[in-house]
Amino acid sequence: MTNRHSESHNALLHPLQESEPLLERFFFLNRVVILAIFAALTLFLGYQASTLRLEASFEKMLPTAHPYIQNHLQYQDQLRGTGNAVRIAVETTEGDIFTHEFQETLQNIHDEVFFINGVNRSALESIWSPGVRWREVTEEGFDGGPVLPDGYDGSPESLETLRENVYKSGQIGALASNDLRSAVVYAPLYDRDPQTGEALDYHQFAQDLERQIRDKYESDTIRIHIIGFAKLVGTLIEGASQVTLFFAVALGITAVLLYLYSRCLRATSVAITCSVMAVIWQLGLLSALGFSLDPYSMLVPFLVFAIGVSHSVQVINAIAHEAARGASRLMSSRLAFRSLYVAGLVALISDGFGFATLMVIEIQVIRDLAVAASLGVAAIILTNLIVLPILMSYVGVSRSSLEHLARVERKPRHPLWDRMVAVTNPRVAGITVLVALAAMGYGLWKQQDLKIGDLDAGAPELRPDSRYNRDVAFFGDYYSTSTDLFVVMVETPPQQCADYDTLYAIDQLQWKLQNLPGVQSTRSLADFAKRYMSASNEGAIKWHAINRNQRLMDAASIQAPSDVVNSNCSLAPVLIYLDDHKAETLETVVTAVEAFTQQNDLDGVNFLMASGNAGIEAATNIVIGDAHIKMLIWVYGVVILLCLLTFRSIRTVVCIILPLMLTSVLCQVLMYYLNIGVKVATLPVIALGVGIGVDYGIYIYSKLESYLKQGMPLRDAYFNTLNTTGKAVAFTGFTLAIGVGTWIFSPIKFQADMGILLAFMFLWNMLGAMVLMPALTCLLMPKRIGATGSQSQHPSPSDHPQSRHSQQALQEELS
Repeated sequence: MTNRHSESHNALLHPLQESEPLLERFFFLNRVVILAIFAALTLFLGYQASTLRLEASFEKMLPTAHPYIQNHLQYQDQLRGTGNAVRIAVETTEGDIFTHEFQETLQNIHDEVFFINGVNRSALESIWSPGVRWREVTEEGFDGGPVLPDGYDGSPESLETLRENVYKSGQIGALASNDLRSAVVYAPLYDRDPQTGEALDYHQFAQDLERQIRDKYESDTIRIHIIGFAKLVGTLIEGASQVTLFFAVALGITAVLLYLYSRCLRATSVAITCSVMAVIWQLGLLSALGFSLDPYSMLVPFLVFAIGVSHSVQVINAIAHEAARGASRLMSSRLAFRSLYVAGLVALISDGFGFATLMVIEIQVIRDLAVAASLGVAAIILTNLIVLPILMSYVGVSRSSLEHLARVERKPRHPLWDRMVAVTNPRVAGITVLVALAAMGYGLWKQQDLKIGDLDAGAPELRPDSRYNRDVAFFGDYYSTSTDLFVVMVETPPQQCADYDTLYAIDQLQWKLQNLPGVQSTRSLADFAKRYMSASNEGAIKWHAINRNQRLMDAASIQAPSDVVNSNCSLAPVLIYLDDHKAETLETVVTAVEAFTQQNDLDGVNFLMASGNAGIEAATNIVIGDAHIKMLIWVYGVVILLCLLTFRSIRTVVCIILPLMLTSVLCQVLMYYLNIGVKVATLPVIALGVGIGVDYGIYIYSKLESYLKQGMPLRDAYFNTLNTTGKAVAFTGFTLAIGVGTWIFSPIKFQADMGILLAFMFLWNMLGAMVLMPALTCLLMPKRIGATGSQSQHPSPSDHPQSRHSQQALQEELS
């Protein structure tokens, strides 16, 4: 065993490799017991997986450690209309809203929404709400009342009174559309179900909206438009069934291609079974630990399946080659386990730690995704590195598969591999590396233009022509108060929000913001104070200003609505309605507010950002932007450390890591050209792509190094690597790219985006490991090139003494 000991001596994981024979004997001498334990665990975790919930939480989307969100959470109970809510627009296709039939429908919808579980009934608003009021100035002073007149009976007189009240209420553009052809029911939501205390079930809530509102009241003359976080999440969860369909399609494609590759139905069945088993274990563990799936992590199970298939192909490929040399089923499985144990374990540990680096992002939904992915990788270690070779020791590889492999290996030269080994020529290697460096340079230059956040209006998670995004566009077209609200909270000492200097500063901030591109309108206590002064002086325009008489300003604050001042006059929100929540728009507003705050330092007055859905989005973008580079540093730092510990060579680490870095850079360039921003849905793809891609490099380099240590020149060693591990890596890269490529047709846009990016990363990581890595090896390790200029016959791996020695040694152990 001297040869094996010398190979182990250089490696990092010396204790791991020393334990290799012990673990091998333990697993294969107790096969029945181990399979029985794993079968029982699979049944238990399968039951747990059946109880796993698919849900979402508004709070989990918040970067709670960011100062903006802490400000929002501090004042969210005092900020009306800035939290989690849905808006339901009821549109008439005939006439306007001032008809008896329309108002009857609006009343019924208002009442229906009132009783839907999860609605904050005390804050429900429409023109049928008694708290929605009108005001006017008369000869006798101020007058006002509910918008819906007392004694409303649907008569022409009461409808005309209603029309006048709507005009006087200032609700045109808010609860009534600018063209008066639709009206809104605004429904704030609880984050937790008031009946059970559990997180609000958005899927059920969205279904209630569809069944009790849209399905019941939409007709030829009435159209219903519904928007809000709860409706968006409900739409995404409804698309989960289609995600399952795409998972099934990808599984079928993988199974067919795996069979065509292996020509063995038994091996294909075992590989697919073990990979699906890993998914079952992952889902079961999530449920047992109290986690749930959400729309942003429901694609992780497929990634676990993909990683499982990747490692299964390597194991089956190794078993087939050992069996082709005459080893028995048990012997070929043990030899495959022994040859892949360290490389597979290191690759999976790299995957797990790479996914775990997502925990540095302080957004709970991403952290949950990191936990789900890491648990999946842990399951693969057990199911695909242990259970799979044990199962294969019973079923073995079919004769037709061995005959196919023998026919392939009898060919003296593989035309594709023969062309690819050209990268081991120093001149070709140099050109290859220069091209890669040029591509990386271009990518680093171009990715500076990559945007953080959403780049499209509406909900970018869905297609632009989806029902939800059409409803968002409707609100944008017909309402002045847009769906994208950014709130600056002006904090003052109690009873001082109407101080002249404070109101003047607020007024100046509004003027500055209203002149920014992307800002639709603004609203604040300063606006109301100016209107109050004008109304108190017979509507004279010259009084439409902030008055230095403090008593008048205090009187105005008492009359002000609750959305622009709190009860003790210590908070005066500035409501900023935006055209959209695109990254550029949010950056412009944040920069303007920060600049204004620095220039206007008032004692005891703080301009705090940010609340509203756009304010939360701005905080999220800032966190994602900061974590983007930090996450890449962590994921590459972990992978580099593990590779360095494993191979004990900086040059080897460069050979493995540089192709991964090139793929990451080019992926971000692709995001730029496809107009995909870095956000909650897309940021994890980069870490997941690195985690999966490092497997290719570790497997290929481990096999290449084993041939080099046997004294082969680099050209021959690489040819044999391609003919064994390389085939499996190429198959895996293409198969997984095809599988995720089907996601392009998903109606959920972020799934389609992830499909494009993952397919790109699968292919480029595969090409990088098979082309760039050997070229780097050629240039960085010239002593290993050997007789690259000779026309070698590329001897088969079975001709080498170590293979025969390993079989003989194992046969002695079995004896």
